Amino acid sequence: MAAEKKYKIAVLSGDGIGPEIVEQAIKTIKAIEMRFGHSFELENVDFGAVSIDHHGIPFTEEAEEICLASDAVLLGAIGDPKYDNDPTVKVRPEQGLLQLRKALGLYSNIRPLKIYDSLKDISPLKAERIENVDIEMYRELTGGIYFGEKELNEEGTVARDVCTYSVEEIERIAIKAFEAARRRRKKLTLVDKANVLETSRLWRKVVQRMSQDFPDVETNYMFVDNAAMQLITNPSQFDVLLTENMFGDILSDEASVISGSIGLLPSASIGDKHALFEPIHGSYPEAKGKGIANPIATILSVAMMMDHFGLTEEAITIRNAVEQVVNAKILTSDLNQQDAFSTQLVGDVIAYLVEDEQLSIESSFEKMKVSLMTII
Repeated sequence: MAAEKKYKIAVLSGDGIGPEIVEQAIKTIKAIEMRFGHSFELENVDFGAVSIDHHGIPFTEEAEEICLASDAVLLGAIGDPKYDNDPTVKVRPEQGLLQLRKALGLYSNIRPLKIYDSLKDISPLKAERIENVDIEMYRELTGGIYFGEKELNEEGTVARDVCTYSVEEIERIAIKAFEAARRRRKKLTLVDKANVLETSRLWRKVVQRMSQDFPDVETNYMFVDNAAMQLITNPSQFDVLLTENMFGDILSDEASVISGSIGLLPSASIGDKHALFEPIHGSYPEAKGKGIANPIATILSVAMMMDHFGLTEEAITIRNAVEQVVNAKILTSDLNQQDAFSTQLVGDVIAYLVEDEQLSIESSFEKMKVSLMTII
């Protein structure tokens, strides 16, 4: 057993299905505690629509202080129809997410995509096209057109959004992408629009220069329109994808469809001092309280958190447990319509498998049944 380590985690369950999926992720964190002897101090924080309801704003100063004082942040999901469907609303949950990223200095968004063999049949792509797909996408998170100057003329007929990037902003995420490629299959692809955009030409110039420090990494360059097509026609060619904010937003959502369910995909947002971990899906308010939300993406986000802490064995343990559950078809309705399991039961089985390496799927079910009988 590794030496005991202590960590403080800010828990932002958020809205919709957020609290349900975070509850399952916390079970996994507690299982890691039991098995490896670590200590995780969890502090719950209002965030998103629930924070607007309670405090009038999506991200309070108190919440910011708690996040800044934590070793990591675990986020469920944000968004609520009463804000999403009203264009006149001035305060929105999504504003809190932008504030959170800025406060923590989270400039690097990492989204892994790996296909489970047992789930190939649910992908919209043919099985042969997704063979050996294992991609890690690095999206710059705090610059570009989303954060640039915005302008609308008085008549409301002309609008302008400015896209700006500096060498420093590009370098700090590119170094993380190069290092990831070196740890993986040693291939990096920069996605840009350098034939049209000046910012993309700067991205390409900086990455070309930096590639000289990574001679063992094969560095390629691809226009974003071609990359969008290649992700569908030949996704297995990619190892690490590096790109700017808007391109990364679009391409990462496109890539998520390849797995067959957005409920499988975790993400990490990393800065120099802080880190946040969350599933890539939204708050799915229609499913709130129904026990049908897929908790796997959130649980895999905890695995990414363990990686961030340097707890490699713990991260592998979580991923192995998830793979066992996926292969055994112990899945929610988005992945197993014929014989679906509830959010809670999927979370329970994964937690039992994480806690005890001797347990099989069958014995974890028996343990779960005993727990349920005790509760009853």
